[in-house]
Amino acid sequence: MRYSLSIIAGFLILFFASCEDKNSSQKSAAETVAEKMENDSTAIEVAKDYTEEEKIEEKGLGEAYPIPQEELIPFLTQYGKENPENRVRIVTSFGDIEVTLFRDTPLHRANFIMLVKNGYFDNTYFHRVAPGFVIQGGNSDNEATYEMRQDVGNYLIPSEFAAGHRHTYGAFSAAKYSEQNVSKASSPFEFFIVVDKGGSPHLNNDHTVFGEVTSGMDVAEKIAQVETGQSEWPIDNIYMDVEIIE
Repeated sequence: MRYSLSIIAGFLILFFASCEDKNSSQKSAAETVAEKMENDSTAIEVAKDYTEEEKIEEKGLGEAYPIPQEELIPFLTQYGKENPENRVRIVTSFGDIEVTLFRDTPLHRANFIMLVKNGYFDNTYFHRVAPGFVIQGGNSDNEATYEMRQDVGNYLIPSEFAAGHRHTYGAFSAAKYSEQNVSKASSPFEFFIVVDKGGSPHLNNDHTVFGEVTSGMDVAEKIAQVETGQSEWPIDNIYMDVEIIE
């Protein structure tokens, strides 16, 4: 009987030790995931299972969204009057880039400020790097980016070439979706910074320049040197957060 009890006691000790090791292992794995998500705001955003109500509440979207193309100009005109900010900061692991948005390109300025205030860019990367030419941002391969675009609206911004801004070094300009876009209207979500010190005059009157880098071109130059893969997409994603300065 004593022998049997010893066997049973030994078995229980091994069982609980095994459970303790297993729980310790699970805790370690959980801690690892938590740390990774804590250090990666994009992972946190994608991991959340938002309801439509939570999206609207967190992103500040209201009944006006998604914005129909036919209502875009009056919407952005009014939004621009109510939100006069024109200085933003792009935060990356390489450093900060500060941009002043031009007031004489009011639709582009208002659209960009709206996206910043709704947190759109905080899910995106500098996703295209062309050394000696441009670095382009505002896209990602995250589902959250696609969903946010659908929430905001599938529209194009009319070009604002009349302002006369040129693609000089440090120009902040709007990307376009395709060559079939005969009106040369802008993508509402993607932008690029000219890193060619001689400028890129062939882009004038083809893309709308709606701002300029006022600080951080050294950061833009560093980003322009990263290793890329297909479609000039960086091998390592270059995350960004964009915030209003004033």
